[in-house]
Amino acid sequence: MPAVFSRTLLARSLAQVGAFAEGASIGAEAVQIAEVVKHPFGLTVAYYGVGFVALCQGNLPRAIAGLERSLAVCRARSIGDWFPYIASSLGIAYLLSGRRVEALPLLEEVVAQRAAMRGGRPTAFLVANLSEGYGLAGRLAEAKQFGQQALEAAQAGKQQGHQAYALRLLGQSAAYSDPPDVALAEAHYQQALTLAEELGMSPLQAHCHRDLGTLYARIGQRERARTALTTAIELYRSMDMTFWLPQTETVLEALA
Repeated sequence: MPAVFSRTLLARSLAQVGAFAEGASIGAEAVQIAEVVKHPFGLTVAYYGVGFVALCQGNLPRAIAGLERSLAVCRARSIGDWFPYIASSLGIAYLLSGRRVEALPLLEEVVAQRAAMRGGRPTAFLVANLSEGYGLAGRLAEAKQFGQQALEAAQAGKQQGHQAYALRLLGQSAAYSDPPDVALAEAHYQQALTLAEELGMSPLQAHCHRDLGTLYARIGQRERARTALTTAIELYRSMDMTFWLPQTETVLEALA
């Protein structure tokens, strides 16, 4: 259904640049159209779209509700092509919600399945999500391994947005390694931030500023930390990304 598919892609794109209200509205239109005609593929795609927008904004209850509905239709109607993307996004939503037991097997399953379908070649979006999942779970060696795979896949496909995401993940792997590689972490974060700024990816910019601020706070560079964290907080507030605010504000307050 072009009317549903095009709106879902637009909603996803709007989410990547921080236009969440518009993305949610366009995604809701897609859901309304799909529900009127009761088209299984359309429903799968539309529910995924609204879930993805909510996930990017950090509205986890809404994200999980949309993605679970999408996955249910996908499985019931055997719509295999979309399963990896839906399940991978749902895995990240579960992880951010603290549901690690459910999340990691889902993320691992979709990467294995997609790699088998593509002759062993990794898909940047899915591998990046698995890297993020391992990072959130504290499995840093695996996070670094799959972050590098995601970067290489994104570079091969000339996917600059995915390159930016992968670079940020590699920055996190370096920052939280034992011992931390501060120079490498900062370099990766700055590269990710530069790409995010060039592409207008405001949510990713906010995350990069938060990561840099946290890194600077850990190594005692208080002024640089304050600047980066303040920028992150301003961006989060401007896009109503409240999920990440408390942690960021806590790091900033500790510098007072």
